Amino acid sequence: MSTSALAIEGLHKSFGKLEVLRGIDLELAEHEVVCLIGASGSGKSTLLRCINLLEPIDAGRIVLHGDDITAARVNVDRVRSGIGIVFQAFNLFPHMSVLENVTLGPRKALRLGKAEATGRATELLGRFGLADKRDEYPDRLSGGQQQRVAIVRALAMRPWLLLLDEVTSALDPELVAEVLEVVRELATEGMTMLIATHEMSFARDVAHRVCFLDAGVILEQGAPDQIFEAPREPRTQQFLQRIVDAGRL
Repeated sequence: MSTSALAIEGLHKSFGKLEVLRGIDLELAEHEVVCLIGASGSGKSTLLRCINLLEPIDAGRIVLHGDDITAARVNVDRVRSGIGIVFQAFNLFPHMSVLENVTLGPRKALRLGKAEATGRATELLGRFGLADKRDEYPDRLSGGQQQRVAIVRALAMRPWLLLLDEVTSALDPELVAEVLEVVRELATEGMTMLIATHEMSFARDVAHRVCFLDAGVILEQGAPDQIFEAPREPRTQQFLQRIVDAGRL
């Protein structure tokens, strides 16, 4: 894992007087999976949105494969075509079929022809058990199926980096496993991923590294066994103890 895919340096982000990110430094190697954990409001989602340029940053910089994507006059559309992001709320277009949702990005942003975009989408839908849903509309799908379509839509762009923002938090418990299995498969295949999650057992299982965010800073990071078995920071210990007490680890 010697090649840096993503480097975040001194990242600050505020909303009005509320400072949400207070100096984030983070590197992500090629093919590495890093999970962001922490309480709600710690800055995980905001960090992902900044990386995908959905939120402008106040200070610092974000470097993707050697290019400063937060520099002036950067081509935002080109940057986003290489970074896939999947939200907890699916964000599928309700008036489009599954196939139309998946092919829209490649056709519009990558200028793929209809046949090539359809072929790419069909292969991905089949791979993730959705081949028979290609002509359905989102409201005819379960939450787990909708989230798998959202992941497929991101993958259809063939991104360098995949950002996953609490992708299971809006799902019923029995649907969580099917979505996590898709993510686990992507990790096994070497997809570079930054994942914000409340699923601690999943983070322990799939991540190469876990980062604990607290009040807008990365308070502690390390291998999953170190973070979950022997956290050094008292705040990390307190957070994880609450997770254990709730029966979620």
